Amino acid sequence: MAEQAVKKVRIGFVGVGFMGQVAHLKNYATLPECEVVALAEIRPETGKLVAQRYGVPNVYTSHVDMLAKEKLDGVVCAQMFDVHAVLLPEIYGRVKHLFTQKPIAIGVDAGAKLADNAKRTKTVHMVGYHKRSDPATIYARQVIDGWRQSGEMGKLKYVRITMPSGDWIANGGIGHLNATETAAIPPIAREPVITDLAGADAVASAWKWKGDAGDYVRFVNYYIHQVNYMRHMLGEPYRVTFADKSGVLLAVESESGITGTIEMTPYRTTVDWHETILVAFEKGYVHVRLPAPLAVNRPGEVEVFKDVGNNAMPETLRPSLPWVHAMRQEAINFLKVCRGEMAPPCDVFEAVEDLRIAREYIRQWKGK
Repeated sequence: MAEQAVKKVRIGFVGVGFMGQVAHLKNYATLPECEVVALAEIRPETGKLVAQRYGVPNVYTSHVDMLAKEKLDGVVCAQMFDVHAVLLPEIYGRVKHLFTQKPIAIGVDAGAKLADNAKRTKTVHMVGYHKRSDPATIYARQVIDGWRQSGEMGKLKYVRITMPSGDWIANGGIGHLNATETAAIPPIAREPVITDLAGADAVASAWKWKGDAGDYVRFVNYYIHQVNYMRHMLGEPYRVTFADKSGVLLAVESESGITGTIEMTPYRTTVDWHETILVAFEKGYVHVRLPAPLAVNRPGEVEVFKDVGNNAMPETLRPSLPWVHAMRQEAINFLKVCRGEMAPPCDVFEAVEDLRIAREYIRQWKGK
């Protein structure tokens, strides 16, 4: 008797701009368990050409029309984060599962309102911190969790993340970009940028970066990944304890007293990508090196070192990981979320905590 075919997850896209195409749609469109049935794109020609390229049958210029007419299991909303506060309330409650990129919003208050809205409408909102889906991160967390449960490697003492700026597109990660991406985006409503780091509204656009608010917006656009990853490796909440005046070092302390540091571009690279994470225990460590965000078919690397003493030979393990890049695994994970097979690796509530950490870091850095 032939096996019953697995029902495909029906996905709709809201926005197929730069990241919508190169980081998301190209993955969902090639996953056998997924069917991208519709997309909404405010640039008509872009929407039409992208749909033709990826075989998407239904194209809309309005997400409202798409949500009203299509029966969807989930929506991938690949938008810049400064439109989330305005756009997402129009999606919550109209689809059960939602995926957006990080961060959840600009301001803490705006993010908290979105989280409350998601809870009220019973929308499962997965926030796209793709580094959590990298095979290297998944493997590292399994080792770390095992050591913490068994106690064999002593206490977790320190987490260090180093994040220099580098070639994030991996010299060609934009190869799937449709030529019409250069088309002008019509005016759309955006979240106002904060000016006092306390959540107050302002009239300037988030992308007119000025002063302390500009430093904050740049931080949540770029280093919010590391803010989130720190919590993932610590396995518990943390607070900011120090920010150096040069804007390079962020020090934290976890709920149970573990120290962590994030080094933000202590040097820069023009070719490579040097993102590394050290998780140190008393008797060993787990070291992760992640690839550029748009590197394809390339996982991160993991090194596990153990030195338990008592005349035992120290050991170093470097596992061979599957040839799956983080963005693709993230898409696979969202499909699992839509099928109810797993919880989001990062949900909207935790994403709000990232904004709180970012705000506190900028306050300490600027002496506010």
